[in-house]
Amino acid sequence: MSHNFAVVGLGSIAERHRQNIKALWPSSKIYAISSSGRAAKAPIANCDKFVANIADLSVKAIDMAIIASPAPFHVAHAMRFMRAGIPTLIEKPLCINIEEASTLEQCAKDSNCRVAVGYCLRFLPSAGLMKQLIENCKVGQVLNVFIEVGQYLPQWRPSKHYKKTVSANAALGGGALFELSHEFDYCQWIFGGLSLKHAYLRRSEQLQLDVEDIVDVVATLPNGALVNLHLDFLQQKAHRHCRVVGSEGTLNWDLIKNEVTYCNNDGCTTLYSKPQWDKNLMYTAMLEKFFGATTTLEKSPICSLAEAVNTLSFINNVKHAAPTAGSIISDDLE
Repeated sequence: MSHNFAVVGLGSIAERHRQNIKALWPSSKIYAISSSGRAAKAPIANCDKFVANIADLSVKAIDMAIIASPAPFHVAHAMRFMRAGIPTLIEKPLCINIEEASTLEQCAKDSNCRVAVGYCLRFLPSAGLMKQLIENCKVGQVLNVFIEVGQYLPQWRPSKHYKKTVSANAALGGGALFELSHEFDYCQWIFGGLSLKHAYLRRSEQLQLDVEDIVDVVATLPNGALVNLHLDFLQQKAHRHCRVVGSEGTLNWDLIKNEVTYCNNDGCTTLYSKPQWDKNLMYTAMLEKFFGATTTLEKSPICSLAEAVNTLSFINNVKHAAPTAGSIISDDLE
């Protein structure tokens, strides 16, 4: 059966989605839509029809929409499809403030539209195992969680100067806080809601950005456990790791290696390790789960609109606790 997909945005994540759609549904028709309203400068791969301006697209012909434009444009682009009841997958972060998130929630409610957010790390096999282990109290009572992600921004997209990317542009929703928000999402998905205690945002001199490139956050979980989160654009060797200290042992999760180990008094055991697993399968699984759903996403790892709003709310709390990215600021919110 042939389906019509609309992918808004022409960046790397939009390109990935178009490629994956063609792989999953070869007979599908893909509309590639410019987020800026400008004509494409080069031929667009995996595109059956290019639309320069979203206003020129007939949404009634679309079976599913993917919003992969810069975050400040997510609401305007998503609502065009949501009002028509078109299932809409919005790339992370959901949007840039809580007021916009509330608008999306009301629109989804009014139109009875299925909406999800593209936090794809939930579909990493080791992520599902970590969630299961925590739910089954593998480490006993969770006492501390240490989450760290770092990658050198100039190496993210070698074909484009890093200062010209969304990640480096404050007006487009850039900065480590938004760009690396996967960590806030999976933390709450696995462990429960976060309550902010301290926030530190820094803008180093190394990259000369107008956005924060280092984020350090201290928060607590519902059971009182302490969570330390570190995000940065600076680490020369990519690092993505989560360590959980519990009353009966410790879990170490390496997201890059797709590996989970468990340590206690008896030693350390590797519970899962598949470093060669194709990371693109996270994205295809997310597309399949979302497009194949009927009315509910509750049994799927996919991030719901409500969960994404919670993550955005936490991010906004961090921003308010550390309003000046050029210096280190601490604010106890209790």
